[in-house]
Amino acid sequence: MRRREFITLLGGAAAVWPLGARAQQPERTRLICVLMHLAADDPEGQARHAAFLQGLRQMGWSAGRNLRIDTRWATSEADRRRYAGELVALAPDVIMASNSTTTAALQAATQIVPIVFSNVTDPVAAGFVDSLARPGGNATGFSLFEYGISAKWLELLKDIAPGTTRAAVIRESTNPAGIGQFAAIQSVAPSHGVELSPIVVRDGSEIERAVAAVARSGNGGLIVTASGLRASESNLIVTLAAHYRLPAVYPFSSFVTGGGLISYGPNSIDGYRRAAQYVDRILRGEKPANLPVQAPTKYDLVINLKTAKTLGLEVPAQLLARADEVIE
Repeated sequence: MRRREFITLLGGAAAVWPLGARAQQPERTRLICVLMHLAADDPEGQARHAAFLQGLRQMGWSAGRNLRIDTRWATSEADRRRYAGELVALAPDVIMASNSTTTAALQAATQIVPIVFSNVTDPVAAGFVDSLARPGGNATGFSLFEYGISAKWLELLKDIAPGTTRAAVIRESTNPAGIGQFAAIQSVAPSHGVELSPIVVRDGSEIERAVAAVARSGNGGLIVTASGLRASESNLIVTLAAHYRLPAVYPFSSFVTGGGLISYGPNSIDGYRRAAQYVDRILRGEKPANLPVQAPTKYDLVINLKTAKTLGLEVPAQLLARADEVIE
């Protein structure tokens, strides 16, 4: 090749080479949407959202550099449907769903946009995935419970209140996961000498009547399942348990920090941090259909000693030794 032709070729190539050949090309900005089921001013919701963002930063994603975040806070079914449609219309790279209700709303709006869910009790029964190992569609993520863990709630109730012979099991009316959780508790009830009665929640007045009936029966206690209770219902149950001096076991530590007696369940914050890992993998080219649904890896036992004292209960030393957090 003659020298003049070579110089001409170089000049033409310089015009079409990417800018990164001479100066680094800016990284493409991705859009991640988040649909939360809690209110924007809810402390637990803020903590979960912050954990998700922290997880993204650990994976190398940060708002303003290579990422945009659009978050909607939906506390009602109507809000969830509306916001799900709005977020899908933005054509995001991935949507993070905070629980079963937000996942359902998003899947009703799209079967294409990748969805990573957190804290879903039974994604197979809910129809979100084909199987845990091979989700098969546009959604995957992190489950909230293995049903066998539910039996632990009855064991803890007997540990902290040995005189309990009757227990009301409270679950939300429209959540099928409550059926599996009740079945797990029911399977161990005879060995603990406890008679169970399910309480299917539809409104606050039903909860009040049912809890009052348990209190009248004597030697009663409560087990609250992880089945999508609204914040108002959760607060009501804690208040009623205190009013009727009933020992109660809860699925999440937020109940205990709010005055409940004892909780055992997955660390809900950790699930959001782990969700960021799947978002990262999808942004780097993997498909939700091929990412298996993962179970919780961290469970917390939390005890409120002040509440125990109010109820006249002495917490066994071995139970205190096992606790991840003790509120005094």
